[in-house]
Amino acid sequence: MSSSFLLGMWECMQQVDAVRVYVNSSSENLRYPVLFVVRQQKGVLSWQVPLIFRGLYQRTYNYQEVSRTLCPAEPTPETRPSDQIIFVDVASMAPFNIAYELLVTRLENFQLETNKAFNFTASPSQPQYFLYKFPQDVDSVIINVVSDAAYPCSVVSVQDIVCPVYDLDHNVEFNGVYQSMTKQAAITVQRKDFPGEQFFVVFVIKPEDYACGGSVPSSIHGNVNRTWNLQRTKNLQVTIVPSIKKSVYVQAMFFSFLGFLSFYLGSVIVAFVHYIRVQRKASAGRFSPEHGSGMMTSSHPISASTPEGSSYGAIDESSSSGGRQLSSPERRPPAGSDTDSSVEEESDFDTMPEIESDKNIIRTKVFLYLSDLSRKDRRIVSKKYKIYFWNIITIAVFYALPVIQLVITYQTVVNVTGNQDICYYNFLCAHPLGVLSAFNNILSNVGHMMLGFLFLLIVLRRDILHRRAMEMKDIYTLDYGIPKHFGLFYAMGIALMMEGVLSACYHVCPNYSNFQFDTSFMYMIAGLCMLKLYQTRHPDINASAYSAYASFAVVISLAVLGVVFGKNDVWFWVIFSMIHVLASLALSTQIYYMGRFKIEGPDSDVGIFRRAVMVLYTDCIQQCSRPMYMDRMVLLIVGNLVNWSFAIFGLVYRPRDFASYILGIFICNLLLYLAFYIIMKLRSSEKLLPIPMFCIVATAVVWAAALYFFFQTLSSWEETPAESREKNRPCILLGFFDDHDVWHFLSAAALFFSFLVLLTLDDDLDTVRRDKIPVF
Repeated sequence: MSSSFLLGMWECMQQVDAVRVYVNSSSENLRYPVLFVVRQQKGVLSWQVPLIFRGLYQRTYNYQEVSRTLCPAEPTPETRPSDQIIFVDVASMAPFNIAYELLVTRLENFQLETNKAFNFTASPSQPQYFLYKFPQDVDSVIINVVSDAAYPCSVVSVQDIVCPVYDLDHNVEFNGVYQSMTKQAAITVQRKDFPGEQFFVVFVIKPEDYACGGSVPSSIHGNVNRTWNLQRTKNLQVTIVPSIKKSVYVQAMFFSFLGFLSFYLGSVIVAFVHYIRVQRKASAGRFSPEHGSGMMTSSHPISASTPEGSSYGAIDESSSSGGRQLSSPERRPPAGSDTDSSVEEESDFDTMPEIESDKNIIRTKVFLYLSDLSRKDRRIVSKKYKIYFWNIITIAVFYALPVIQLVITYQTVVNVTGNQDICYYNFLCAHPLGVLSAFNNILSNVGHMMLGFLFLLIVLRRDILHRRAMEMKDIYTLDYGIPKHFGLFYAMGIALMMEGVLSACYHVCPNYSNFQFDTSFMYMIAGLCMLKLYQTRHPDINASAYSAYASFAVVISLAVLGVVFGKNDVWFWVIFSMIHVLASLALSTQIYYMGRFKIEGPDSDVGIFRRAVMVLYTDCIQQCSRPMYMDRMVLLIVGNLVNWSFAIFGLVYRPRDFASYILGIFICNLLLYLAFYIIMKLRSSEKLLPIPMFCIVATAVVWAAALYFFFQTLSSWEETPAESREKNRPCILLGFFDDHDVWHFLSAAALFFSFLVLLTLDDDLDTVRRDKIPVF
């Protein structure tokens, strides 16, 4: 059985007409389908009824109603209408008659207009596509597609004016740029990508919803070839609006660079004012340590007396400089001799057995002063902390190079295949530039790099001034203020710059596979800040660079494992919570005993257990009424409660964003320690100078604003690309930057101010003797 029809249609010069063919057959016999072939001047289109789609687990879905739009002919420059001939052939191999219905209609609204919404309906067997032409003054447009219903899952595709048009589920991905969609989709299209300055917008409804995050059909057993006849229709609205012009790109770049250059200007002004004040003090003869040595009273700043019987190997406060003088001024190197000559990390002071015993006694005093924990040769300690700087540069190089190579590959794959489901952008505010799909998300990271470099310059200035001060006077014999070690500060500046570089790399193509690029150096920044805060008053016993970076590597490894296994595996959360609690207890023990806690005995294994029992009895039972180190105990109790709460929360709720969960743990611990440090500083009658006070207030305000924008989720690689696009929102700043870009700007400024807090917090102690500065 076969039949053929000849259709004639006319075409006007100023518009493109399209014809839509509708067919319907009551037969569900899959062995003898009805075949439809449409022959046009430049192409052939064919399909069968019932039309069959294949889904997951080899399911089949058949449709008796099919509607297809024929590829329109291009307008001709002729002055009169021209006839277009179309042949429709209908055939079937069935040995019996099959009834069918054929309807050919001319589309009245085939061409989309700028800034005008258009509503229509589509289904898997009745896809739709429309034509759009660029206006003369528009170089880029954004195609916005919305729907009230999330399902059925659909695909939006932008294809060049080429026949045939790929408008079925199994071939829509063969040509052009495409996105999956639930409730919202947005595609930015540039005129330069289409030589004819026009394109088709294709809308395809998928036969199943699993690609968009919907449920998979529960019946997966039995006959996998079972035929389904589902009515899956979706109402869609498409609006094409002009995108931003090139002038907006220029404005955004000027805003980004000039905004952060203002920080450089402010730093220059502060440095100039500081220089003028120092010159005035020097000319007045008032700038000398002796004038500030009376800032602290000789009594203990926290407690005026020591309770009887509460000392554990305590030394009288009058000898707080450390019992016997271990390094006399005569044996110290001359001023200005802080060179990079090869010296061992541990001096002779540390290798002598009697001195090891002396360190145990000093660090177990009830009240410690800075002079007790800054006894090593400054050159040796300074070189130890410079290792932080050189190590982080090495880590950055080896980490960044493969990252850059990988994201370039990702971006190339997106551009070549047109699959915009690979990267999780905020498509409603994704402005391309060159090969980059979301240049705004990359540009907004310039603040991290510029402020990180500025912080390095500030630290370098302080380092140079300190070296000049050593050349002018023998600073080794003065023992004033906090020991100046800048290695950790340099490492923090490099980490801030690398956070900007890696965050920019991540936003080239943000997805599930490269999330750690955006968070790895955030962990390192938080860890380095805590180490620097601890190093301030514990310069001799702070962690080495090797152990610190090894710990960061363990954290990053846990973050990766958490993202891979932490979604549904309870066993992972049980193990992680146990590791978290045990690590908190171990670190608390080391902090409480100033690194001198050891369980070891002279006699085989029995001595170890005997020593453990003695430690537990002495420290936990005998002195349970009042801890020996009350302030440290309060901090550690609060810190352990916070960390145990995090562990319980993770075990109960199992948050999907494991990377942010770990980052929250780091940030909470850092804020807790900083708050403790500032409170203890004020309790010790120390002052907050205007600059650190301003930095503290600025840090609090900017962090609060930054976190507000951070929690404005615009996309999520934990969900499907279609579900992630439901969170997309338009730009909010200059028509170029979205909420996450504002987070980048504000977080860069917040981190910069946070670093300045650590850098300037103890400037008031520069004229105070170290044997008057308490340790907490």
